[in-house]
Amino acid sequence: MPHVLRQAAAAIGAALWLASAVFVPLSESAATSVEIYYAPEDLPGLRLADFYGKARRYIYVAVYGLTYPPIVKALVAAHKRGVDVRIITDRERLKDPKQRSAVETLSLAGIPVKVNRHENLMHLKQAVIDDEVNTSGSMNQTGSGNRYNDERLDVFTDPVTSAMARDKFLAMWKDTERYGDWK
Repeated sequence: MPHVLRQAAAAIGAALWLASAVFVPLSESAATSVEIYYAPEDLPGLRLADFYGKARRYIYVAVYGLTYPPIVKALVAAHKRGVDVRIITDRERLKDPKQRSAVETLSLAGIPVKVNRHENLMHLKQAVIDDEVNTSGSMNQTGSGNRYNDERLDVFTDPVTSAMARDKFLAMWKDTERYGDWK
């Protein structure tokens, strides 16, 4: 077998082994699912608001843009139900009057909000709910991200990746050099 073919066969074998290792369930009880919503046709912001409405313990949101009224209402309602709601967003994004209004609404409801102090963007689009669900994708939690832009929201129901996302959020939350309280 020529050298190039041996290298290709070895690479394919390694890739297959890695793929099988990645997709093997971590435990019998770990139920994992992925839902993918595209904007505008799937209205992912409304789906996200529904997830927030089902939260029982906490919602941790790290997102660049947060202006969509149904999401703001769902976060405030969750907080009123006793859910621990925390938000991290980008300080430069607060120049947008809609973003500022949404953050003020959340803050007035008693929801703590932090913004980045570092010079770069806080550009995550992540939410973690109850160690069970975490989201990612290109979608900001805005009206445009829900109804107009070409966007994607990935919803993972998985305790392992949700714990990783939660730990990342909490590390950011505790990092007083890079993130500070809004107002």
